Amino acid sequence: MTMTLADPFRILIVEDDDTLANLVKDRLLRYGYAPVCADLQDDVCEQLHNTGAQLVLMDVNLPRFDGFYWCRQIRRISEVPILFVSGREGSMDQVRALDGGADDYIVKPFHIEVLLAKIASLLRRAYGEYAKTPVAEPDREGPSHFVYDGLTLDPLRLCIGWEARSVHLTIQETRLLHVLLRAQGGVVTRATLLETLWDNERFVDDNTLSVNVSRVRKRLAELKAPFTVATARQLGYRLARQEGDA
Repeated sequence: MTMTLADPFRILIVEDDDTLANLVKDRLLRYGYAPVCADLQDDVCEQLHNTGAQLVLMDVNLPRFDGFYWCRQIRRISEVPILFVSGREGSMDQVRALDGGADDYIVKPFHIEVLLAKIASLLRRAYGEYAKTPVAEPDREGPSHFVYDGLTLDPLRLCIGWEARSVHLTIQETRLLHVLLRAQGGVVTRATLLETLWDNERFVDDNTLSVNVSRVRKRLAELKAPFTVATARQLGYRLARQEGDA
């Protein structure tokens, strides 16, 4: 998916009430967001990845699997903010959502202004002025963008740019590319990447890293940039120009 660095925040609406989903979508559009209603018959995690959503509005009562299940699945692959919007007002439901990785919980019926305020707050904390840890952790005195041989990474907007094009990234893809860009073509060990990208995860293995490397290669191909993530056998990875494009 190609987009510009100034594109609005994308929000994935996971809601089985079509009337409510469309109402929320319409209001989000008016406020400058880019909302997408999820197809509840398909994999929510795949839709999160394909849409590049930066925040998820999650209902509890859903067909096939409930919102608690999808929240746990999302947390295995992403740190995107998740705001539960549910008619279930019991305290244990809210505890279960927060324990599963949700960032906030709002009970139906709700005032749309309260929902908008919560969305804005979560986006500020995750990507903007209140973010405790920037996605790619730029130097305090350094630039907000990172550049290597014409390839530009914007960690706050989760975008990678080449010439006049840019492609949206997930948080983990952004972190992976940030580490590789800072190495300026040098090799970064697998151990360093695992520690940098998932320092708070207990059950991450090499296969998870390989999957994310593969995704970053696809993003670079979508961008039509003359770069790839090259494998340094038994060592790690490095950002390299493709043969014939040097």
